[in-house]
Amino acid sequence: MQAASILADEQTVLVTGMLLVVCMGLWATGIVAEVVTAMLFFAAAMLLKLAPASTVFSGFSSSAFWLVLSGMVVGLAITRTGLGTRLARSLAGRLSGSYTGFIGAVVTLSFALAFVMPSNLGRIALMIPVVLALCDAFGLEPGRPGRSGAVLAVALATPLLSAAILPANVPNLVMAGTAETQYGLHLAYLPYLLLHAPVLAGVKGMILVAAIVRLFPDQMSAAAVDTDEPAPAFSPEERRLTIILGLTLAFWVTDSLHHIAPAWVGLTAAVICLLPRIGVLPAEAFGAVNLRTCFYVAALLGLVAVVNETGLGSRLGHALLAVAPLEPGAPAQNFGVLTAIASLFAIVVTANGAPALYTALAGEMSRASGLDLANVVMIQVVGYSTLFLPYQAPPIVMAMDLGRVPLRSATILTLVVGLASLFVIAPLDYLWWNILGRFS
Repeated sequence: MQAASILADEQTVLVTGMLLVVCMGLWATGIVAEVVTAMLFFAAAMLLKLAPASTVFSGFSSSAFWLVLSGMVVGLAITRTGLGTRLARSLAGRLSGSYTGFIGAVVTLSFALAFVMPSNLGRIALMIPVVLALCDAFGLEPGRPGRSGAVLAVALATPLLSAAILPANVPNLVMAGTAETQYGLHLAYLPYLLLHAPVLAGVKGMILVAAIVRLFPDQMSAAAVDTDEPAPAFSPEERRLTIILGLTLAFWVTDSLHHIAPAWVGLTAAVICLLPRIGVLPAEAFGAVNLRTCFYVAALLGLVAVVNETGLGSRLGHALLAVAPLEPGAPAQNFGVLTAIASLFAIVVTANGAPALYTALAGEMSRASGLDLANVVMIQVVGYSTLFLPYQAPPIVMAMDLGRVPLRSATILTLVVGLASLFVIAPLDYLWWNILGRFS
């Protein structure tokens, strides 16, 4: 009986691995629509009984799913009320320079917003409608490479650069929570910022701008908008939406005081937007929300949960450690190997799932490398912020959908920035850590 149980467990792990390869391959290549792959995962996982329904469909109960859904409703409200166009008009005069300056300003704004809004998906929902309106103002119409470049500037800057700010994204919080629970390791805000922001945010931000300008060259039309013309008066819907957004932002910024998760704040804002008289959208407007991205996020999180519950994630991690060339007294080599491990985990279980798997193995990696445990835990930030494909970060997929950017364009940019992060950012980060005396 025990042998049969072990065999069943082995078969479950094997089938889970095959399903993981199929789903990630389809999401990466875009051979079929993301929602089709998502439905395939749900059907296969339940038919093959890989995990309980509560695990397979756990993505629907996650805060990320509801933040994506509420973000789309709020984004639709910003667009339909004309508030996005108004915000873009107010920014147009300040950004009416070169195309390079425009992309740089979008990247900078996306990073700066991470200091006050703790959710990648919330920032995407807020920024994309504004950036699309700015593109319209500068003549970057649908189909223009500059429009795709501006959307992707928000899409990549939001999850990649925010890794340098401790409470600004899900992977950071997963890492901090796991490290505290498992090792009693407490991470402080300012030391974390000093360690990661100069290279992971500053240098990587400049590389991102250069890559976008190179891959999506375009020119802005300064005459596309007359910023001297008086703006029309605020409509009642715009006034109400401004109040809703202001309160939402206030609750997001003060989440450390009231402890209400950003997802539930965003969901409340979405409900208010759809309420009669109080809101700004008719209930029928919900039909315009694209649920494909929501199903994709739910399937992605469910797949990660199944991989962890079946033990496949743990087995992959220990198998990797068995061959990883970690050696005491070789900090540069160990830094590179641990960065590569974290990057590989982000490919297998996405950036949201990688910190849980990596941090669980951090103690063993610390003993094998001779590095301080805190350093081993911190190195993973360099790794899981090195993304090669859009599916690794749900915010990128959400931005692609809201901005109507082709998967191919996003994949090319993500791959270029990922390779630059691996071969340029990681070595620079090692030098910066040495300057700070982390390896002395």
